[in-house]
Amino acid sequence: MDHILELDSLQYDSSSDDELEIISTFAMVKERLDGEGGSRSRRVSGRRRNTIWRNSLQGQENLFRDYFAESAVYPPNKFRRRFRMRRDLFMRIHDAIISHDRYFVQERNAAGKLGHSSLQKMTAAIRMLAYGVTADLMDEYLRIGERTAMDSFIHFVKAVVSIFSAEYLRSPNSEDIARLLAIGESRGFPGMLGSIDCMHWKWKNCPNAWKGMYSGHIREPTIILEAVASHDLWIWHAFFGLPGSHNDINVLERSDVFANLAEGRAPPVNYSINGHDYTMGYYLADGIYPSWATFVKTIHAPQGNKRKNFAAAQESARKDVERAFGVLQARFAIVRGPARLYQPELLKDIMMACIILHNMIVEDERDMYLGADEFNYEQINDVPLEPPSHEVTNEVVEFMQNRHRIRDQETHLQLQLDLIEHLWQIHSQS
Repeated sequence: MDHILELDSLQYDSSSDDELEIISTFAMVKERLDGEGGSRSRRVSGRRRNTIWRNSLQGQENLFRDYFAESAVYPPNKFRRRFRMRRDLFMRIHDAIISHDRYFVQERNAAGKLGHSSLQKMTAAIRMLAYGVTADLMDEYLRIGERTAMDSFIHFVKAVVSIFSAEYLRSPNSEDIARLLAIGESRGFPGMLGSIDCMHWKWKNCPNAWKGMYSGHIREPTIILEAVASHDLWIWHAFFGLPGSHNDINVLERSDVFANLAEGRAPPVNYSINGHDYTMGYYLADGIYPSWATFVKTIHAPQGNKRKNFAAAQESARKDVERAFGVLQARFAIVRGPARLYQPELLKDIMMACIILHNMIVEDERDMYLGADEFNYEQINDVPLEPPSHEVTNEVVEFMQNRHRIRDQETHLQLQLDLIEHLWQIHSQS
């Protein structure tokens, strides 16, 4: 190294180009030799900078102490606010998901280190649904990385849909219909099963090749949800996935809202209004829906007190589905803000999981509602519907007849007139 040091001292005395070239060459050699000793330490420090020691066990301990211990730091109302549900319901979902998906079971890795707990993973997924935040925001409190949080989120929504769809996305059975008819009768609409409408979910990261198809009247890519809701905000029907360029009529033609009724598998609905008998329930709808026997629409620019009274009552009761949309978006901000994922299948799982959790919360908190005894939708003591037959039979004729009955405009007009008179009689008596 002495000759290199000598060359370093010569670079200030020499004016020759050859000497300067030699000096610069040896200076590079010196820098390389000096760097070999610290290269290993730099590589180690580089790995340390890229690897974050999060201490996941500390995050698990904090979470358990704050919300799940017997003497938790935060009271039940804070848990309800931040998890959107009561702790008993959360633990019920927790136990079902652990039994369904081993991803949520806490295990040790190859080094014998414990991984993230099921509470951490579920909390990360619930917080992302409830607040609509990104995965990396879970890191600071839960001590869970962005990739793990995102994987937990995807596993959670898929597990919720797989486990609870049969119970919380079912069509009304005979007992449900009896209760819905009784509630509709008390509100002045005999035969009403709920109200129907569509909601748009903005798709921020829609691929450029699909933007024209998914952009509709709001000039931005959206995905449509068609839903039927009852007075207690329970969502009985959910059809999601059509591009936002469709209107409500196009969505109706593709949904299965009347599939059981057309196939003759729906429970019977019988009621009388103003001396006329009807055998199909109906939904309250806005003006864009067709004039079918299964819809009751308002009257545009009504003339006369009877029609004005009917229009006001119909528009008031039809807000049930609008309220359900509002509560769904308030509980789960992820469906209120723009969707940031790229796969339509995953977006459908997210929407269906939010609706299932919404119905579970409605069921769990029904004791807080006015007239809670009227809203008991447990699927018990009912004969299950037979699965549709795929064999070619004479039932095609019955299917076409049922389809014609559903779309009968004369029945629609007669039903509307009967409801006008019925509501006017109630108004006159009151």
